[in-house]
Amino acid sequence: MGKTPRVFLIRHGETEWSLNGRHTGTSDIPLTANGEARIRATGQALVGHDRLIVPKQLAHIYVSPRKRAQRTFELLNLGIPAEQLPWTLHGEQPSKRAELSNCGARVEITEDIREWDYGDYEGVTSPDIRKIRAEQGLDEGKGRTWDIWTDGCPGGEMPDDVTARLDRLIEDLRTKYHGPCMNGDAPKGDVLIVAHGHILRAFAMRWANKTLQDGPAFLLEAGGVGTLSYEHSNIDEPAILLGGAFVVDIAEKGLQ
Repeated sequence: MGKTPRVFLIRHGETEWSLNGRHTGTSDIPLTANGEARIRATGQALVGHDRLIVPKQLAHIYVSPRKRAQRTFELLNLGIPAEQLPWTLHGEQPSKRAELSNCGARVEITEDIREWDYGDYEGVTSPDIRKIRAEQGLDEGKGRTWDIWTDGCPGGEMPDDVTARLDRLIEDLRTKYHGPCMNGDAPKGDVLIVAHGHILRAFAMRWANKTLQDGPAFLLEAGGVGTLSYEHSNIDEPAILLGGAFVVDIAEKGLQ
């Protein structure tokens, strides 16, 4: 039996639109200076051979097509050379940390983890969306106001659309990376995903076999990190890892 692999979910850093609550799907809004600084700090704190995210244990990395997610990945500084990235750097590359081992994982851009397509609601805040819908009479008789998890976005994606692409991605990573790792057929299986707020919250719900209509049970701040895994080292028992411990390889440090 192999190790129990994990998925690390990382939301892109702060942008001007995330600050004021405007729904940001296809619009490519850059990170703020504060957003970049906080992601650098996150990388320093959480990435390393004795940290939560161990680069040499990563089997694969999925990144959204949006530049704000790709820049976030760059600033996490996993030690992957710029020439190995499937995009041109969006800013200055952080200085290489001597203590980082070679990651070796391939970085893949996938549309399956792009942000929810907000359609007519792109760039609009939730309170303004509810005002617009009230004026249009869209929620009359429902006994509730608009909720993206149930109602979706006109001109954009509905919950079933998002569910389909997330289920496809989950199946892909379990088949290619988690399954082989848990069966002992692959030495490493951790997966890193860098994307966006709504889509990563939806990903966590689908991971835990919840429908999106079950509601926004999870929160993820700009620049935040979440962890998913499995109970009893069983791929049929996906779970939310509420608290992930840092890794300390005692044998490697010669302390045994």
